[in-house]
Amino acid sequence: MSKMTTKKTAISASVIKRLPRYYRFIGELIKQGTVRISSGELAERMSLTASQIRQDLNCFGGFGQQGYGYNLIDLQSEIGKILGVKQGHKTVLIGAGNLGHAIAAHMNFSEYGCDLIGIFDIDKEKIGGKASGLEIMPVSEMESFFARENPKIAILCIPKTAAQELADKLVLLGIKAFWNFSHYDIKISHKDVVVENVHLGDSIMMLSYALTNSEKKPVKAAEK
Repeated sequence: MSKMTTKKTAISASVIKRLPRYYRFIGELIKQGTVRISSGELAERMSLTASQIRQDLNCFGGFGQQGYGYNLIDLQSEIGKILGVKQGHKTVLIGAGNLGHAIAAHMNFSEYGCDLIGIFDIDKEKIGGKASGLEIMPVSEMESFFARENPKIAILCIPKTAAQELADKLVLLGIKAFWNFSHYDIKISHKDVVVENVHLGDSIMMLSYALTNSEKKPVKAAEK
Protein backbone atom coordinates (compact mmCIF):
# COMPACT_ATOMS: atom_id res chain seq x y z
CA MET A 1 0.00 0.00 0.00
CA SER A 2 1.36 3.39 -0.91
CA LYS A 3 1.84 5.63 2.08
CA MET A 4 0.02 8.87 2.74
CA THR A 5 1.65 12.03 1.44
CA THR A 6 -0.16 15.09 2.75
CA LYS A 7 -1.18 17.55 0.07
CA LYS A 8 -0.93 21.29 0.49
CA THR A 9 -4.32 22.08 -1.03
CA ALA A 10 -7.23 22.93 1.22
CA ILE A 11 -9.40 19.95 2.12
CA SER A 12 -13.15 20.42 2.41
CA ALA A 13 -14.86 20.11 5.78
CA SER A 14 -17.15 17.40 4.39
CA VAL A 15 -14.16 15.18 3.58
CA ILE A 16 -12.64 15.72 7.02
CA LYS A 17 -15.95 14.89 8.72
CA ARG A 18 -16.03 11.54 6.93
CA LEU A 19 -12.56 10.49 8.16
CA PRO A 20 -13.66 9.42 11.67
CA ARG A 21 -16.35 7.24 10.10
CA TYR A 22 -13.75 5.59 7.84
CA TYR A 23 -11.49 5.04 10.85
CA ARG A 24 -14.26 3.54 12.97
CA PHE A 25 -15.72 1.39 10.20
CA ILE A 26 -12.33 0.02 9.15
CA GLY A 27 -11.62 -0.81 12.79
CA GLU A 28 -14.82 -2.86 12.93
CA LEU A 29 -13.81 -4.75 9.77
CA ILE A 30 -10.40 -5.51 11.25
CA LYS A 31 -12.05 -6.91 14.39
CA GLN A 32 -14.14 -9.16 12.14
CA GLY A 33 -10.94 -10.55 10.61
CA THR A 34 -11.00 -8.72 7.27
CA VAL A 35 -7.47 -8.08 6.00
CA ARG A 36 -7.95 -6.49 2.59
CA ILE A 37 -10.87 -4.83 0.81
CA SER A 38 -11.51 -3.07 -2.49
CA SER A 39 -12.93 0.45 -2.70
CA GLY A 40 -16.08 -1.05 -4.24
CA GLU A 41 -16.60 -3.49 -1.36
CA LEU A 42 -15.88 -0.81 1.23
CA ALA A 43 -18.27 1.58 -0.52
CA GLU A 44 -21.04 -1.00 -0.53
CA ARG A 45 -20.67 -1.68 3.19
CA MET A 46 -20.57 2.05 4.04
CA SER A 47 -23.39 3.08 1.66
CA LEU A 48 -21.04 5.35 -0.28
CA THR A 49 -19.65 5.16 -3.81
CA ALA A 50 -16.23 3.79 -4.70
CA SER A 51 -15.34 7.05 -6.44
CA GLN A 52 -16.30 9.02 -3.30
CA ILE A 53 -13.98 6.90 -1.16
CA ARG A 54 -11.11 7.21 -3.65
CA GLN A 55 -11.61 10.97 -3.94
CA ASP A 56 -11.68 11.41 -0.16
CA LEU A 57 -8.52 9.39 0.43
CA ASN A 58 -6.72 10.97 -2.52
CA CYS A 59 -7.03 14.32 -0.75
CA PHE A 60 -4.29 13.03 1.55
CA GLY A 61 -2.15 11.25 -1.03
CA GLY A 62 -2.30 7.71 -2.34
CA PHE A 63 -3.72 4.66 -0.61
CA GLY A 64 -4.07 1.12 -1.90
CA GLN A 65 -2.99 -0.49 -5.15
CA GLN A 66 -5.04 -1.12 -8.25
CA GLY A 67 -6.14 -4.74 -8.36
CA TYR A 68 -5.09 -5.27 -4.75
CA GLY A 69 -7.35 -2.94 -2.79
CA TYR A 70 -6.69 -1.59 0.67
CA ASN A 71 -4.73 -3.30 3.43
CA LEU A 72 -7.05 -2.38 6.28
CA ILE A 73 -4.47 -2.29 9.08
CA ASP A 74 -2.26 0.03 7.03
CA LEU A 75 -5.23 2.15 5.95
CA GLN A 76 -6.53 2.60 9.47
CA SER A 77 -3.02 3.46 10.65
CA GLU A 78 -2.64 6.16 7.99
CA ILE A 79 -6.08 7.65 8.69
CA GLY A 80 -5.25 7.54 12.39
CA LYS A 81 -2.12 9.60 11.71
CA ILE A 82 -4.19 12.17 9.82
CA LEU A 83 -6.70 12.35 12.68
CA GLY A 84 -3.95 12.45 15.31
CA VAL A 85 -5.38 9.59 17.36
CA LYS A 86 -2.00 8.92 18.97
CA GLN A 87 -1.34 12.54 19.94
CA GLY A 88 -2.77 12.37 23.46
CA HIS A 89 -3.87 16.01 23.51
CA LYS A 90 -4.33 17.09 27.11
CA THR A 91 -8.03 17.66 27.71
CA VAL A 92 -10.16 19.08 30.53
CA LEU A 93 -13.90 18.79 31.11
CA ILE A 94 -15.86 21.68 32.58
CA GLY A 95 -19.22 20.79 34.12
CA ALA A 96 -19.61 17.49 35.98
CA GLY A 97 -23.39 17.29 35.82
CA ASN A 98 -25.27 14.39 34.27
CA LEU A 99 -23.95 14.99 30.75
CA GLY A 100 -20.38 15.77 31.78
CA HIS A 101 -20.23 12.83 34.15
CA ALA A 102 -21.54 10.47 31.45
CA ILE A 103 -18.99 11.72 28.92
CA ALA A 104 -16.14 11.34 31.39
CA ALA A 105 -17.27 7.87 32.42
CA HIS A 106 -18.04 6.34 29.06
CA MET A 107 -15.69 7.98 26.52
CA ASN A 108 -12.40 6.17 25.93
CA PHE A 109 -10.52 9.38 25.21
CA SER A 110 -7.21 7.67 24.50
CA GLU A 111 -8.75 6.01 21.42
CA TYR A 112 -9.57 9.39 19.94
CA GLY A 113 -6.33 11.30 20.39
CA CYS A 114 -7.09 12.88 23.76
CA ASP A 115 -6.02 12.43 27.37
CA LEU A 116 -8.58 13.58 29.92
CA ILE A 117 -6.51 15.03 32.76
CA GLY A 118 -8.90 17.27 34.71
CA ILE A 119 -12.58 17.80 35.55
CA PHE A 120 -13.95 21.04 37.02
CA ASP A 121 -17.26 22.26 38.45
CA ILE A 122 -18.64 25.06 40.63
CA ASP A 123 -21.09 22.86 42.55
CA LYS A 124 -19.74 22.26 46.06
CA GLU A 125 -21.65 18.98 46.24
CA LYS A 126 -19.79 17.66 43.18
CA ILE A 127 -16.33 19.01 44.05
CA GLY A 128 -14.20 16.32 45.65
CA GLY A 129 -16.19 13.54 44.03
CA LYS A 130 -14.82 11.47 41.18
CA ALA A 131 -15.61 10.82 37.54
CA SER A 132 -13.60 8.44 35.37
CA GLY A 133 -11.15 8.08 38.23
CA LEU A 134 -10.42 11.81 38.34
CA GLU A 135 -11.21 14.06 41.29
CA ILE A 136 -13.62 16.87 40.40
CA MET A 137 -11.88 20.16 41.15
CA PRO A 138 -13.30 23.65 41.75
CA VAL A 139 -13.21 26.05 38.83
CA SER A 140 -11.24 28.42 41.07
CA GLU A 141 -8.24 26.05 40.76
CA MET A 142 -8.16 26.08 36.96
CA GLU A 143 -5.48 28.76 36.66
CA SER A 144 -2.90 26.93 38.75
CA PHE A 145 -3.81 23.58 37.17
CA PHE A 146 -3.47 24.98 33.63
CA ALA A 147 -0.12 26.60 34.43
CA ARG A 148 1.12 23.22 35.60
CA GLU A 149 -0.46 20.88 33.02
CA ASN A 150 -0.98 23.09 29.92
CA PRO A 151 -4.10 21.42 28.47
CA LYS A 152 -5.16 22.39 24.93
CA ILE A 153 -8.73 21.00 24.64
CA ALA A 154 -11.75 21.85 26.79
CA ILE A 155 -15.07 20.01 26.86
CA LEU A 156 -17.86 22.41 27.85
CA CYS A 157 -20.86 20.75 29.52
CA ILE A 158 -22.23 23.93 31.08
CA PRO A 159 -25.28 26.17 30.59
CA LYS A 160 -25.19 28.65 27.72
CA THR A 161 -25.49 31.54 30.17
CA ALA A 162 -22.15 30.64 31.77
CA ALA A 163 -20.30 29.74 28.60
CA GLN A 164 -19.14 33.12 27.30
CA GLU A 165 -17.29 34.17 30.45
CA LEU A 166 -15.77 30.74 30.92
CA ALA A 167 -14.74 30.39 27.26
CA ASP A 168 -12.99 33.78 27.46
CA LYS A 169 -11.07 32.61 30.53
CA LEU A 170 -10.15 29.25 28.99
CA VAL A 171 -8.75 30.90 25.86
CA LEU A 172 -6.63 33.20 28.02
CA LEU A 173 -5.37 30.11 29.86
CA GLY A 174 -4.22 28.52 26.59
CA ILE A 175 -7.13 26.39 25.35
CA LYS A 176 -6.97 26.01 21.56
CA ALA A 177 -9.95 23.73 20.88
CA PHE A 178 -13.43 23.20 22.33
CA TRP A 179 -15.86 20.29 22.27
CA ASN A 180 -18.84 22.49 22.97
CA PHE A 181 -22.14 21.22 24.41
CA SER A 182 -23.13 24.65 25.79
CA HIS A 183 -24.96 26.00 22.69
CA TYR A 184 -22.97 29.23 23.00
CA ASP A 185 -21.23 30.28 19.78
CA ILE A 186 -17.60 30.51 20.92
CA LYS A 187 -16.49 31.60 17.44
CA ILE A 188 -18.21 34.98 17.87
CA SER A 189 -15.42 36.19 20.15
CA HIS A 190 -12.65 33.68 19.41
CA LYS A 191 -12.27 33.12 15.69
CA ASP A 192 -8.84 31.48 15.99
CA VAL A 193 -9.85 28.54 18.19
CA VAL A 194 -11.12 25.21 16.90
CA VAL A 195 -14.71 24.44 17.89
CA GLU A 196 -16.81 21.32 17.44
CA ASN A 197 -20.36 22.19 18.47
CA VAL A 198 -22.69 19.42 19.63
CA HIS A 199 -26.42 20.22 19.62
CA LEU A 200 -28.29 17.15 20.83
CA GLY A 201 -31.63 18.81 20.11
CA ASP A 202 -30.65 19.43 16.48
CA SER A 203 -29.75 15.78 16.09
CA ILE A 204 -33.04 14.43 17.39
CA MET A 205 -34.96 16.98 15.29
CA MET A 206 -33.31 15.49 12.22
CA LEU A 207 -34.79 12.13 13.26
CA SER A 208 -38.17 13.79 13.65
CA TYR A 209 -37.85 15.39 10.21
CA ALA A 210 -36.88 12.11 8.55
CA LEU A 211 -39.69 10.20 10.24
CA THR A 212 -42.28 12.90 9.52
CA ASN A 213 -41.39 13.06 5.84
CA SER A 214 -41.11 9.30 5.38
CA GLU A 215 -44.64 8.90 6.68
CA LYS A 216 -46.15 11.50 4.38
CA LYS A 217 -48.36 9.91 1.76
CA PRO A 218 -49.55 11.48 -1.47
CA VAL A 219 -53.00 12.95 -1.12
CA LYS A 220 -55.41 11.30 -3.56
CA ALA A 221 -57.31 13.58 -5.86
CA ALA A 222 -60.94 13.95 -4.86
CA GLU A 223 -63.26 11.70 -6.83
CA LYS A 224 -65.59 13.52 -9.17
